[in-house]
Amino acid sequence: MTDFPRVGVRRVARVRFLTLERAYHLTPDGWTVRDVVRHPGSVVVIPWDGERVHLLRQHRPAVGTELLELPAGKLDVPGEDPAAAARRECVEEVGLEPGRLTLLHTCFTSPGFTDERSSIYLAEELIPRSADPQGPEERAATVVSLTVGEIDAALRANAIHDATTLVGLQALLRTLES
Repeated sequence: MTDFPRVGVRRVARVRFLTLERAYHLTPDGWTVRDVVRHPGSVVVIPWDGERVHLLRQHRPAVGTELLELPAGKLDVPGEDPAAAARRECVEEVGLEPGRLTLLHTCFTSPGFTDERSSIYLAEELIPRSADPQGPEERAATVVSLTVGEIDAALRANAIHDATTLVGLQALLRTLES
């Protein structure tokens, strides 16, 4: 494996919680320039009540359509505990507070251009709470609850297009099989 040491970096832009950097790296061929989006990290929650997973169908402006997704969100403050963020997002988005959270997987969402790392949690022992959607997309979202058979059918039909939801649902199925 070849390491590509970073020899320089320049901030290009900062918007809300994202920073765009231009990074300069040494390579076996000389040097290269890469633009990198710095992200504080995110969480994805699989609210599992023992029979169904509770997801959201919400509009995503970046892709111009609605997607079926697991509840998710960014780490809001530097150093925020991902489990605390997962608990918050589950309550905000689907109105369910996890009594138990288990980290199933971590992944980089799109390592070709961003350092966003997502922690995927299984949420169980769910306690109903008042949802507190943040922003217009969450307020317009609908909760969709799927059984294991419906999850499998949705995956086979290519009906899930969000990468972290795909990873999370596959991790859930793997966990339930063992």
